Formats: sequence, C-alpha cells, structure tokens
Amino acid sequence: MKQKALFKSPFKRLFVCLALVACMLPGSAQQTKQSVRKASLTQYVDPFIGTGLHGHVFMGANVPFGAVQVGPVNLSTGWDWCSGYNYADSTIVGFSQTHLSGTGIGDLGDISLMPVIGKVKLAKGTPSKPESGYVSLFSHKQEVARPGYYSVHLKRYNIGVELTATKRVSFHKYTYPKATEAGIIINLEQGIGWDNPMETYITAETDSTISGYRFSKGWANDQRIFFYATFSKPFKNFTVSDTTAVKPGRTLKARRAYGVATFNTAANEVIMVKVAISPVSIENAKLNMKAELAGWNFKRTVANADAAWNKELGKVVVKADSPARMRTFYTALYHTMIAPSVFGDVDKDYRGADKKVHKNASFTNYTTFSLWDTYRAAHPLFTLLQPERTADFVNTMLAIYQQQGELPVWHLMGNETYCMVGCPAVPVIADAYLKGIKGFDRKLAYEAMKNTMMLDGRGLKYVKKYGYIPADSTVESVAMGMEYAIADWSVGQVAKKEGNKEDYNYFDNRGKAYKKYFDASTGFVRGRMADGSWRTPFNPFSSIHRQNDYTEGNAWQYTWLVPQDVEGLIHLFGGDKPFTTKLDSLFLAKGDLGADASPDISGLIGQYAHGNEPSHHITYMYAYVGQPWKTADKVREIMNTLYTDRFDGLCGNEDVGQMSAWYVLSAMGFYPVNPSNGCYVFGSPVINSAVINVGNNKTFTMDVRNNSNVNKYIQRITLNGKEYTKSYIRYQDIMNGGKLVMEMGAKPSSWGTAPADRPQSEM
Repeated sequence: MKQKALFKSPFKRLFVCLALVACMLPGSAQQTKQSVRKASLTQYVDPFIGTGLHGHVFMGANVPFGAVQVGPVNLSTGWDWCSGYNYADSTIVGFSQTHLSGTGIGDLGDISLMPVIGKVKLAKGTPSKPESGYVSLFSHKQEVARPGYYSVHLKRYNIGVELTATKRVSFHKYTYPKATEAGIIINLEQGIGWDNPMETYITAETDSTISGYRFSKGWANDQRIFFYATFSKPFKNFTVSDTTAVKPGRTLKARRAYGVATFNTAANEVIMVKVAISPVSIENAKLNMKAELAGWNFKRTVANADAAWNKELGKVVVKADSPARMRTFYTALYHTMIAPSVFGDVDKDYRGADKKVHKNASFTNYTTFSLWDTYRAAHPLFTLLQPERTADFVNTMLAIYQQQGELPVWHLMGNETYCMVGCPAVPVIADAYLKGIKGFDRKLAYEAMKNTMMLDGRGLKYVKKYGYIPADSTVESVAMGMEYAIADWSVGQVAKKEGNKEDYNYFDNRGKAYKKYFDASTGFVRGRMADGSWRTPFNPFSSIHRQNDYTEGNAWQYTWLVPQDVEGLIHLFGGDKPFTTKLDSLFLAKGDLGADASPDISGLIGQYAHGNEPSHHITYMYAYVGQPWKTADKVREIMNTLYTDRFDGLCGNEDVGQMSAWYVLSAMGFYPVNPSNGCYVFGSPVINSAVINVGNNKTFTMDVRNNSNVNKYIQRITLNGKEYTKSYIRYQDIMNGGKLVMEMGAKPSSWGTAPADRPQSEM
C-alpha cells in the first residue's frame, strides 16, 4: 500500500546516529530468547525487524489479528513514522492503543497514555527542550519486545513501562519511583500521520475508571473509537483540559480533550491500567473488558498472548540451518498476522461502512484491508493457514459491498479510502471461492464481484467503452487497467465455475485487456490515448509518483503484471526465447527513474523492484518457459540480500504483511504467481523442512534434502512417494496433506522443464 503521506519531520535524521550505534549492540532477539521457553516459536520472533529505514512495521504488544495494537509513539513524524515508531528515534510521547503496520500513510494512534512525574505541560515538547512538553527519551538498551509484550524505560521520569494485550483490551503496567505527583496523561488529541481529532470526550466515572470516545478524520475519513479504562489504584486527583486550560469538573467534550490522573507513589510502586476499545459504544467497550480481561494478572496476560502467538506460528513448523534464518522466517510470519484486525466486539456488534451499528453479526468483522498489496501473496497464504479467518475476511468484504454498493478497495476502520488502483478484493474473493473455502455465501460473492466490476467509477467506464483506459482520461491508466484485467479474469473463472458461459466469455475477454497496453515496437506496456495512439514521449525507466501512467513503478516493472495469463504475455513477446531474453534484461537494466519517482521503488535488482508489490511474482515467471533454475537464482538472491534479521531487515514498505508473506512462501519454496488459480509455483526453499498444519488433523510435510547456499536447484521431487515433475503444486494437493520431498543440487537439472510440467493460467 502506499500513496505516500509525505508529511515533514521536524528533526529529519536527528536520530540516525543512534541507529548506527544500535547496529553494534546485541540483538533484541537475544533478550527475547531468554524470556520464553526453548520449545516456543515466539523465541524466533524479533519485532524490531523492519522498524528501521522504510519498513514501517508496528512496534508494541498485540495478539494475532487483534483489534488492539498498543505501543509507543515517537515524537518525530513523516513517512518513516507511519506506524508511529522508527528504530532511528529515541523519543516517546505516549503509548497508543491502535497502530498500523507497514503502510505508507499514517493513521490511528488513538487514545494515548503517558506516565509522567511532576507538573508537565500538555504538549509533546521537543528533544532540545523537553520541558516544553512531556516527551521522554529512551534507549534501545532498556527496551524489550516479543510477541504480545513490550517494555521500555522512560529516562526522563525513571518510569518502567510494560505492555501486553488481549484482542480488544490493552494492559499497561507502570513502575514508578517515589513521587507525590505521579501522573498518567490520557491524550485524545494525538494521532499518527494524517489523523486529526474532530470530537473527543472523556469522563471519570469513578475514582478508578474513565471512559470516552475519539472521533477523528484522516486517511479513514470518519473514524470512531470508544474506550473504557480502569486503574489498579484510585486517583488522588483527576482533571480534564483542552489545549488551552484546565476545565472544571471531571468530564469534558472538546475537539482535543485531555485527562490527567495523579497519584502518590512509593518507590517501585506499580500502577496498572486496562483500556478496552470498541467501534460501537462505551458500553460495548465495558463488555469487551469484562469478557477478555476481568482481572489484574499481568504476567498471565503476557503468557496468554505468547500462547496465542505460538498457536498461530505453530501452523508452520520449519527447521533451517541458522538462528538468523529462523528469526527472519518467524518474524515474517508474525508480521502477516498483525492485520487484518478485528473490528467488532465480543457480542459480534460492529460499525459498518454505512456508519450504522450492526448487531450480533453471524461473522467476525475485520478491518485494515491493504488489498492492492495483500491479494498477491498474503491472502493466498491465509487460505493455507487461516481458512476459517479467510471466510470471515470474505464475509466482511461482502458486508462492505452490501453497505457501500461495491467491494472494498482499501478499507480502514469502516471507511473506504480508495487508496491504490484496481479492484483487489475481487481476486481475494475469487481465490477463496475457487479453492472451496467454506463459510460464506457463494452466490452473494459472485454477485458482489460481478457488480463491482460493472460499475463506472475509477476508470471502469472506459474499460467497458474502449476495452482499455485511455491515458488522456486519467493518471495511472496502465496500472489501473492491468489491475482491472487481473480482477476481470478472476470473475471469469468464478463464472465458469458457476456454469455461466456468457459471463465467463465476457470477463475472460476483459481479462486479456493487458494486450491493449502492449506496444510490440518497444516491448513494453505504455499509455494509450483515446484515439488509439501511444502517449509520447516514452521512457521505460521514468516514474513520476501518482502523475504518469503507472502506480509507483515504470514500464519495466509493469510490463510483467499479467499473472493471470503468463502464456498470453509470452505470445505477445513472440515466444519463449524473446520472452526469456526480455525477462533476463529486467534484472540487468540500469536507468534513471527520475527525481519524482516513488520512494516505494526500492529493493532494486536492475529494474526489478522487490520493495514494491507489482514485482513480487516476476521471478517465478521463468517456470512458464521451462527455466525454473533461473527462478531459483533470483529468489535465493532476494531472500539472502533483501531480508535480514536486523532492524533494517526489509528493503521496502512492509505493506501490512505482503512483503513478509512473500518471504514466508518463498522460504518454503513456492509462490502463487496467479493469486486466484490455486497454483503455487516452485522456487528454491531456504528451509530444510516444514510441517504445515492444514486442518482436519492433517499435515503437509516438506523434506528438503541436501539444501545449502550452493545446492539451490531442485533436482527431483516426490509427492507421497511418487515422482513429481511439475514445476508447481496445487492448493488442494497441499490441503489434502501428505509428504513432499525435494532433493537439491548445485547445478540446474531437467526437473520441471518439460512443456507439460509448466504452470498454466487455468489449472
């Protein structure tokens, strides 16, 4: 996901030096290892991975797919602080209950709590003049993170902070020094990135409970979150204020409301706070608290969060040669399960896209659908590991369709953001439909996909009129049109399954619209005008962020965006040989993208950009021309150089799990080039074995023999004891359970090279 929020940082790279120093410090994974059982898979998760540079991942405590992501917010703002935290920073201004992970736009950061000592100004302050607000410095030496747990020491106040969470409740534990003015600031003004408060409300219901709400406008245009918080110790005093002055009483409705609870504390005294959230009401927040975290046992809550993560991580048990590889793999798997996140209450109430409260839903409602990114690999991974959640992801999308009249594009907190291009929900739903995922209305799913693709908005009227989107009608026309072709092809496959031949022919034809953008004279896809002529001048290297014919890319990268019909693209190039020559050139081509290129075009190998999603399937296209060894070369290079177990271990925006999903699947040795045909193309595994729990008491076991950095080429595969020569495996073969054995070698082999063994679009 992207569409960058290029807000400015007042400190720019003030903290880069800290990051460089931190490179020399012992890894946080060591702290993690000492804190969990040896048998626990969470020992291999290092949440610091991806928090540096442009990874933008969430730092803090949560449970898999939880509504709450409680964690620190730095003082700095800007693109590299989209999650509120960047490893290069050394400041904290609060601990918010909601965060995004790996987006290119900042939002959320709701309901910030900040423990303090003494009288402080209700402002953030600056690093050079901390007394102008309540900001505190911290050190990574006094910071620990593992799944479901986060801790840090606030230097300014000598306060220890520990955080954990359930699905809908955050749990804060603050250890104070001796003080007569120990406090906790509840800040309803603060948000992250584009987020701004529109109306906030806070009230002290008793001397140890508060409640309220925060309505805000940002990337999510109309976000509403309600909360209920309870404290382990009664307040000595509780005051409310806006940004101008303290107000009388203990209740305040304002655009920017604050509350301050004060206490007397003894040395090392612990004060705990539980904060339950709800998209529906304060009463529902109380209900969530009662159901999920009635007591005050912090240690047990941490253990429960760890167990929840271990359960989900344990759906794939792998072995690898090095601890670093294990950390990289399991941290990537962890990152795929931060979102989509629950967006509803324990009684199944939720707030819909129509802004209405929907009571007692028949499914669990979710949000944070970065679909332009995640339809490519994260959702195909979920169909393997999370089929029940996949059904509810689809149910959520179908409810959104019924409420807003179209399937979601990029949905956040009940809001359609229309971020990015295409209709990426369509291939996700089609994939679930075609794979036989149970638990959603298949007829409604077909209706939603078809009707969404027959709308007129966002360039679709041009697809129906011309068969393509003219470059003189809208920006990003090539990217938009090629993404629509992927969705159209997916609808056609569902129509075929439904037995609707007319719809199949119509949408299958639209799925070939990529041909309209292909200029045989240049060998690239490019902008085409309404009169049929090509847009000029043309430079295949040029990229102008959100202003030319491509979305965060150039012609070199978008020419390959035909995962639904690779054989058709091969034909456009004139056959296997010219296709292969051009594909080889992609990884070698050097050129200037221009000063206005998107920062997402990162992780470059030639013009292949692994830091951005449209490139993610390209390395696996060699299998379609019978050269799987070239796929092995490229995916090994990417896994070995563009993913590490360091804080800067991602080469680009995490994109809500997609970057990590690519790694998880590729590390196991296969990847869904076509996101909707149930086919996973083999590459080159970097793990030595894997046991995938596919449900129904079945496992799919992978045994990778003679694997090493040198032995990266598949020599032979057997499936359940029988020779297997195809360069792909079907979803159903994995879900049936069984055993797959790969034998690896140092030289390319003839395995997977025969025409009959190559992947096809319609499997």
